[in-house]
Amino acid sequence: MLFAISDTNFADKMLTFFRDITFANPEFFWLMLVIPLLALWYILKKQNAEIRMSSLKSFEGIKPSFKVRMRHTLFVLRIIAIALLITALARPQSKSDFRDVKTEGIDLLIAMDISASMLAQDFKPNRIEVAKETAIEFIDNRVNDRLGLIIFSGEAFTQCPLTTDHAIIKNMFKDIKTGMVKDGTAIGMGLATAVNRIKDSKAKSKVIILLTDGVNNSGSIAPLTAAEIAKLYGIRVYTIGIGTIGKALSPIAMYPNGQYEYGYVDVDLDEKMMRGIAEMTGGKYFRATDNMKLKNIYKEIDNLEKTVIQEKTYTNRAERFLPFALLAGILLSLEIILKYTIFRSIP
Repeated sequence: MLFAISDTNFADKMLTFFRDITFANPEFFWLMLVIPLLALWYILKKQNAEIRMSSLKSFEGIKPSFKVRMRHTLFVLRIIAIALLITALARPQSKSDFRDVKTEGIDLLIAMDISASMLAQDFKPNRIEVAKETAIEFIDNRVNDRLGLIIFSGEAFTQCPLTTDHAIIKNMFKDIKTGMVKDGTAIGMGLATAVNRIKDSKAKSKVIILLTDGVNNSGSIAPLTAAEIAKLYGIRVYTIGIGTIGKALSPIAMYPNGQYEYGYVDVDLDEKMMRGIAEMTGGKYFRATDNMKLKNIYKEIDNLEKTVIQEKTYTNRAERFLPFALLAGILLSLEIILKYTIFRSIP
């Protein structure tokens, strides 16, 4: 039974292989006319061969040997090899394939605050590390999306433009740390930079996730002005305010060696502004007060942003001549080996 199942699977695979084959140079199949001519030549050659004997009685009752029974094997191998070589010359190829595929793909930018306050330890080990880890988990779930990364503190810049190479953007996240740009909280600049990066996208759905733990205190663009621009381009903005309620152990001064002095300070988050950005652009505002809450927020955004996009995919032709050429080579080699071993003729 196992052999029967195996044979069926093999047959199905072979049928699929040949069904998907087309030929770039089918005119080479005219060379197949050589095969019946070779067969006719072989038959006539054998018929013309003769040897004179006074009597055949001494050969009566002798059964033909294995070598005699298989004497036509070499010619059969050669004919099959020639047929395979002609097939290879016709350049078998896999068929070009057009098909409509539905995917859940959007263009999405994450704009992350990396100011010194993101080192606050109300999240374990701190806000920025949890934000990075959670964003990477979110990226793993967005298989069909183009993703990008904007970072900001006192100013903003693009850490990674929109890309489908998720390995690159995850590595970019791992390299993020405070102090990469001058300190401050330029929320408007962070959002405006993200809008500028995604506004010309041709995706049916354009989304920005804006994460910060503070109040806009620097930059030349007001957050709500940036939100108005996002609305103009049809960009949804999900805002996440990160920080506990009350006080948090946060950096209050930096030593010359780059280390921070920590102390308990009030968590100051402009929730009204964050909510206004989300409502203006058709997004939603979230407040993350601990590690698990932030993970759940990203899960909710993941569920909200499932836009089905229909795409026409094209599969290019691939050359399939190699199996035919290899098999022809094997058969020709086998013919030569048999000719000079088992079927060697004696002069």
